[in-house]
Amino acid sequence: MSDFDAQVQKLIPAEVNMISGSHDSQTSADVYNVSQFQLPDPKGRAGGACTSAVLKVLYNDSQEPSEQLTWVTLLRRMRSVLNSMGFDQIPQLTSSRMIDVNKPMYIVPPNANGMKRAILIGINYTGQRGQLSGCHNDVDNISEYLQKVHGFEATNMLRLVDNGVDHAPTHANIMSAFSRIGDYSKAGDVVFLHYSGHGSRVPDRDGDEDDGYDETLVPVDFERSGQIVDDDILRKLVKPLAAGVTMTCLMDCCHSGTVLDLPYRFTADGDVW
Repeated sequence: MSDFDAQVQKLIPAEVNMISGSHDSQTSADVYNVSQFQLPDPKGRAGGACTSAVLKVLYNDSQEPSEQLTWVTLLRRMRSVLNSMGFDQIPQLTSSRMIDVNKPMYIVPPNANGMKRAILIGINYTGQRGQLSGCHNDVDNISEYLQKVHGFEATNMLRLVDNGVDHAPTHANIMSAFSRIGDYSKAGDVVFLHYSGHGSRVPDRDGDEDDGYDETLVPVDFERSGQIVDDDILRKLVKPLAAGVTMTCLMDCCHSGTVLDLPYRFTADGDVW
């Protein structure tokens, strides 16, 4: 293990892997007819292109038990699905570890023996500028997949959705959920985080971004409470997770390539770390 790898493990004890639908400089697509992705029993017609693509690949893999999906295969198949539907966004993986992307990927590792928890965030920004249409459906579809394929229980899923029924996806509620998942999670636990909504960029405030911008998530009350900056996500969500916790994140939003500020990166357009 290199000195850099050892330093990363000290700063980020958990294994965290994030799938994003686009590079930091790219936008992501809201799809108005997800039936073209041929998902099993999709919830609603609209959805995010990234969420729909990853679900298509993961469902196909769950039906082919003889073939173990790898990270690199997931990204390349996502890219192929997106291209076939006319989308040019490039899926990307970032990680807290220098993983071998040609080895099997796991949302629930074989040695996981603890709780399975999920935070599912879907924001349509109803009645606001930039209103979306598919983010609520994305949450429903991810929830169904996690329960059917990986045995997550609905009672251990926190839904933050601007539908007047679930908890509101406000700045305060999202940051509280990030903090509490770190408090709850212990070695052997599994966490899945899904975000479907707007992402953005703001000028880098501390000089740690090569492109000069911090990536952000956009809560439903962003006009009043501001955006959620990647530095704060790293501090509140990623770093507090205990060693032995495995967290997989799916970020279906614009400018999301490095929104968790994880140190290792792999893309589907050039296989570059």
